[in-house]
Amino acid sequence: MNRIMHRAASLPPQRRLADSNKARRRSLVSLTPLIDVVFILLIFFMLASSFLDWRAIALNAPAPAGSASPMEGALLVEVMPDRLRLAGETLSLDALAERVGRRVAQAPDRRVVIKPARGVSLQQTVQVLDRLTLAGAANLSLVRDR
Repeated sequence: MNRIMHRAASLPPQRRLADSNKARRRSLVSLTPLIDVVFILLIFFMLASSFLDWRAIALNAPAPAGSASPMEGALLVEVMPDRLRLAGETLSLDALAERVGRRVAQAPDRRVVIKPARGVSLQQTVQVLDRLTLAGAANLSLVRDR
């Protein structure tokens, strides 16, 4: 060890400076290739993954207030924060789907009007819409509470 230190001390100052610069250059690692790889991986995973399951819900707009004929015979489903009502009768989601399914089976073009109350979450309304669609209701309308 002493010999190495003695040898480095015996070198001219320019030579010592050149040797230290070489050592410093070797120890530097370029981050550009690493950033390129991370960027390519990011793009790959963004293109290869699906973040959301988009499904469309077909809804019919209710008829204008002047024409009452399309709304005659429609089933009114009221969605409240703590319960569901069909024509004024409180039901569970399963019972509601069964009743609407039976009535729609008798008249396939019967309109079902869903009216969420204030404070009802969108998720709860979509859950009712999905369940009624599975029960066979095809003519669904969504109205807002005034």
